Amino acid sequence: MSDSFKTRHRTAAYRDRMTPRIDAVGLVVSDMAAAVTFYRRLGLAFPEGAESEPHCEAELPGGLRLLLDTEDTVRSFHAGWRPPTGGYRTALAFHCGSPAEVDSAYEELVAAGHHGELKPWDAFWGQRYAVVHDPDGNGVDLFAPLPR
Repeated sequence: MSDSFKTRHRTAAYRDRMTPRIDAVGLVVSDMAAAVTFYRRLGLAFPEGAESEPHCEAELPGGLRLLLDTEDTVRSFHAGWRPPTGGYRTALAFHCGSPAEVDSAYEELVAAGHHGELKPWDAFWGQRYAVVHDPDGNGVDLFAPLPR
């Protein structure tokens, strides 16, 4: 029996018994109002009043959701939870409509007081790219294909 047959068989067996699918991405935030304001600037639609809630959600195109929970909310069910230290572990990537939109989104967020980690540049892989941090220091990548 070939190795590729064994691999295909194991993959098919796993796929046939597993049904989970990604439905949401969750972020723990230290300041809900600041986080909601930041992500609204990127076009996400959070419900009115979300700024004062301990949990809120925004539906993204395609049905995926972005969930925001305060640190206190997470500690309410996970008493030992502590914020990570030494850098961020999560990054969200936002596809912008054009290279110019990467620049303008970056400038708007930085002008609003958010940390600009990497100024917009033309990346060697063919995209205009920039990185800002959300209010909790998570990386937020802004990108758009460069014209050919």
